Amino acid sequence: MKVTFLGTGTSQGVPIVCCECIVCRSQNTKDKRLRTSILIESNQAKVVIDSGPDFRQQLLREELKTLDAVVFTHEHKDHIAGLDEVKAFNFFNKMRMPVYATERVQEAIKREFAYIFSEEKYPGIPEIDLYPVKDEPFTVKEITFTPINVMHYKLPVKAYRIKNFTYITDANYISKEEKEKIKGSEIIVVNALRKEEHISHYTLQEAINLLKELKPKKGYITHISHQLGLHDVVSKELPDFIELAYDGLKIDI
Repeated sequence: MKVTFLGTGTSQGVPIVCCECIVCRSQNTKDKRLRTSILIESNQAKVVIDSGPDFRQQLLREELKTLDAVVFTHEHKDHIAGLDEVKAFNFFNKMRMPVYATERVQEAIKREFAYIFSEEKYPGIPEIDLYPVKDEPFTVKEITFTPINVMHYKLPVKAYRIKNFTYITDANYISKEEKEKIKGSEIIVVNALRKEEHISHYTLQEAINLLKELKPKKGYITHISHQLGLHDVVSKELPDFIELAYDGLKIDI
């Protein structure tokens, strides 16, 4: 099974007009981060977790021809805004797109994409089927997702474990009970927005501390803002078992 980081960034901390931001001006492609999302591929299935505003660009970059489902972590716009792009797979793959989300996230999708659910169906709109995400594992073809409850300040967010891989984005608190679901993971991905304290995201040091506590063989940092700094500079500050993820990175799980 393989994971591709479609995006590892966030719009937080990115200037509207880039003038002196060293990350914006960097020539290192690892500093060019689209909104956070991953693609999970097995022999039989391809599933994305989150479809942000950059989803179309990410799909084109990866030359993705088929997609079996979209799984959502939460309803913030930088994670759901690209859902309309699944209509390409409706057309080429001759299928309705399964979408997995909690009841609260489903309600947000219905508000944001009201035209999808209108009684009068306009030609060419996305065709999706909503499936509930609760606390029990669910399977898309041969890929099984174990939901993990984390907190994004006061907003409940779903992290996911797939085999020995755990993916955590938009979080700054995980209870002891939920950490038990993560323990034993060989690879853990966790968000770290910046070095300074933030109300709803882990800082870099908090993410490092969490990974040290959970003890994976390998840890990756995602959901990185420009405020964290340059990829090559920050990478030198990390423990040996932790790396900054970057757009296009592929790992085996």
